Amino acid sequence: MFVIDKEKNKILKIKKTTFHDIGFKEREHLQEWIAKEPRCLGEDLLIIQKEFDGFSDTNERLDLLALDQTGSLVIIENKLDDSGKDVVWQTLKYVSYCSTLSKMQIIEIYQDYLDKQGKGEKATDRLTAYFDDKPVEELMLNEHDQRMILVAGNFRKEVTSTVMWMLNHGISVQCFKATPYEYKNEILLDMEQIIPVKEATDYLIKMADKAKEVQNVKENNRGIEEIRKKYWTQLLEQFSSLSKQFQNVNPTTDHWISCGSGISGIPFSFVVTKSYASVEILINRGE
Repeated sequence: MFVIDKEKNKILKIKKTTFHDIGFKEREHLQEWIAKEPRCLGEDLLIIQKEFDGFSDTNERLDLLALDQTGSLVIIENKLDDSGKDVVWQTLKYVSYCSTLSKMQIIEIYQDYLDKQGKGEKATDRLTAYFDDKPVEELMLNEHDQRMILVAGNFRKEVTSTVMWMLNHGISVQCFKATPYEYKNEILLDMEQIIPVKEATDYLIKMADKAKEVQNVKENNRGIEEIRKKYWTQLLEQFSSLSKQFQNVNPTTDHWISCGSGISGIPFSFVVTKSYASVEILINRGE
């Protein structure tokens, strides 16, 4: 990073540092900065809890819990100068814990957060304001898949590799690199989204939607193929009492089955589609 010296018409390199070297801590500093200014993560998030530990049978607690403008829960996990190798697994656990939260539970969590601030604000009023004056009764909270945001000064390869795999499978996760700089008597902070690259986000969403569509088609086709095989099995059993023509033919998942007539180039076929069924003879003798 550089600062521009307009008078001398040159740029001056700003010293890159680490949170450890300048004495900043994860919970006391980085977490507070994001909680007070969540737009540093590139969107208008509503922080609804810090150090959330409302999970049954576990003492674990997530750093920040937020809502985005679609009503999805956003789990934000912060690390300082190094992500560690287990941050994805840690965050996934929190996502699973939060996946069952109802709208009323979310409102109660947010109200508890506001009560701790001692400003006498109501969660329902803040939610209505955040969602463009939409009545709380009409809000859909946590109806969609949860999102993950990971923040760290550096991300290990184990983390970035896993995150890329998750993105390719339609799981919403972002990585932000938090880098502190020293300039004169000031400390500057750069929050850069490194995964997915911001310009590629729309493309990745489209690719994930396409992959989901392809998977749905495959599942639908699998059901059709099972029905076809069952149908051909029953048909061949019935036909065997009338003719030995198809006795060496096995049921398949195709929409047709065929057998030879005893003359080369002239097969018999049964054909079944969604719109018609037929019996066919093909004459292909080359003349």
